[in-house]
Amino acid sequence: MSNTSTNSSVTMLRLGLPKGSLQDATLSLFSKAGYSIVCGSRTYKPTIDDPSMEVRLLRAQEVSRYVEHGFLDAGITGKDWIAENESRVHVIGDLPFSKSTSAPARWVLAVPNDSSIHKPADLQGKRIATEAVNLTKQYLARHGVEAQVEFSWGATEVKVPELVDAIVDITETGSSLKANNLRILDVIMESYPQFIANLNSWQTPPKREKLESIMLLLSGALNARTKVGLKMNVPKNFLPNLLSQLPSLKNPTVSPLANGDWVAVETVIDEAVVREIIPKLKSLGAEGIIEYPLNKLVY
Repeated sequence: MSNTSTNSSVTMLRLGLPKGSLQDATLSLFSKAGYSIVCGSRTYKPTIDDPSMEVRLLRAQEVSRYVEHGFLDAGITGKDWIAENESRVHVIGDLPFSKSTSAPARWVLAVPNDSSIHKPADLQGKRIATEAVNLTKQYLARHGVEAQVEFSWGATEVKVPELVDAIVDITETGSSLKANNLRILDVIMESYPQFIANLNSWQTPPKREKLESIMLLLSGALNARTKVGLKMNVPKNFLPNLLSQLPSLKNPTVSPLANGDWVAVETVIDEAVVREIIPKLKSLGAEGIIEYPLNKLVY
């Protein structure tokens, strides 16, 4: 019994996932990767269908600190919060997804449309509100500017111009900034979520092997987001012409059918071109065309 307990403690992974705006997208990604995570609306300890893992839901701003100090073996959080916290962690890999798009989130310096501030130097002596205080101070230092940077607890956009001269805020589309009559002066950082590990956990072989497997599956799920599979039957004599017109990730798979005059063709293509390619394939002699979604695509 004691040996079993010791092994379990060594290989058990405690994983921190972001609660809040990234939560649904993260849980969906894990589902595509093959992990079922179930949580109630108020719980911070969801269940996962892998007995070697425990999951905690935390604010993305906190994950890297808990990973650094060993309370978590690994976690997913933004590159921005790792830099903001100056956390010493191992970055296993980037995970280019976000709550609404596949584009990176951007920390931007923004001012009112009618502001006299047009370049970083114009911030000298000004007041800036932001949740990313360290990132903002690092940016100002790079530009040789001294300004007062204050922490903002939220609703940062509404604080200019009455309370502060400028803000540093995170955006994906910029729509909220425009709605508040703000213009972007500069982009301070672009940030994707990253899969990170505690330095000691990464040096523990069983944990490292598990983390590498998780990263492989998560990457496979991300790779599959914009791809679909296509299957079809084609007369042999039409095959060369069809293959010359068929986009594919690599060479399509061609298999013989019971009817020796026909072959089956299977390929993976960008979902965006399916609506154009299927009618073309039909005109080139393909029949029984099937489109199917992909959960994972491992290169």
